[in-house]
Amino acid sequence: MRYLTGLTLVVLLFVRCTPKKEYIKINGFTQGTTYSITYYDSLNRDFSIQIDSILGRIDHSMSFYNNSSLISRINSNISDSVDYLLKEVIVSSFDIYDRTEGAFDITVGPVLNAIGFGKDNIQGIDSAKVKQLLSLIGMNKIHLEDHTLKKDDSRIQIDVNAIAKGYTVDVIGMYLESKGIRHYLVEVGGEITALGKNSKGTDWVVGIDKPVESALPGENIQAKISFSGGYGLATSGNYRKFIEVNGQKYAHTINPRTGFPELNSLLSATVVAPTAAEADALATAFMVNGLDWSKNFVANSNDIDAYLVYSDSLGNYQVWMNEGMKKRIIP
Repeated sequence: MRYLTGLTLVVLLFVRCTPKKEYIKINGFTQGTTYSITYYDSLNRDFSIQIDSILGRIDHSMSFYNNSSLISRINSNISDSVDYLLKEVIVSSFDIYDRTEGAFDITVGPVLNAIGFGKDNIQGIDSAKVKQLLSLIGMNKIHLEDHTLKKDDSRIQIDVNAIAKGYTVDVIGMYLESKGIRHYLVEVGGEITALGKNSKGTDWVVGIDKPVESALPGENIQAKISFSGGYGLATSGNYRKFIEVNGQKYAHTINPRTGFPELNSLLSATVVAPTAAEADALATAFMVNGLDWSKNFVANSNDIDAYLVYSDSLGNYQVWMNEGMKKRIIP
C-alpha cells in the first residue's frame, strides 16, 4: 500500500543556535525518502552504523521494491514466512483495519499498481481491471499463523508502506531508549516520534504544511505543534502524490472498498497517537473515510489527536482539531 510514498507533509522546525548541550544529528535515505535523527547522549555515542543496520533489516523484511525482501517473496508465492518485524506490522495493520472499518488495508497493492501508483509505473486507470481486482482486496482474506502468512488467493499481495515508515520511526526510537537516550527526535519521510527536550530545553516543535499542490515541504507552514512524550505523529494528504490521465488528476489515496481514488473534502490529516505506526495508518484511514467519520473517531478516542484540513462548499481551506490538538498548538 503506497498511500504515503514520496510525501513529507510534516516539516521539522529547527533553530540554528549554540545549544547548551551538544545534540547529535544523523541524516540519510531509506524507503524511498529521507530520514533525520537528533538526540542527546552524555557519552557522545554515534549510532549511525546501528541505525543503518536497523534500516537494512526493515528493508529486507518489508520493502515492496526489494525483490528479495520477505514481503516480495510472499507476494511472489515463493515463501509464506514472516519475521518478527513484518509480523508486528501485520498485527498492527489488522488492528487498524478493524478499527477503521476496512479503510486501512494492506492488500490494496494490486489495485494501486493497476491505477498507476505501483512499482510498474503504469499510467492510466483501467476501470475494468480495477473491478476485477476487487476480489483480491480485504484483510479478511489473509491469515497470520505464528510466523506464517496464508492467503485465500495466491494473487493477493500485501504492501505495508502506509505503516512502515511510522513503524521504522518507532523501532529506532525504542533502540535509542534501550541505549539510555532520553532526548531524541526521529523522523522518516515525515513520520515522527519524539521524547524529552530539544537542544533549547523545550519540547520538540514540528510544523504542518498548508495543503498547497505546488508548494515545497516547509514553504507554507500552517501550524506549529509542541510535540514530545514518546508519541508518534504522521500526516497524509492528497495534494502532492497523484497521477494525471487525459488532463484529469487522480489522488493516490485509494478506497479499498471501491478500488478507486477517494474523493472527499478532506485535504490532509495530521494524527498524533501513542505510536508513529498507529498515527501513520490512521492518517491514511482518515483520508479514505473523510472528515465527518474522522472527527467522530477522534471524539471517541482517548489517546488520538488530529489536525484536519478540509475544503468547504466554497472551496476555502478550513481546519478542525480536537481539544487535545489545540493544547499542542504554539501561537
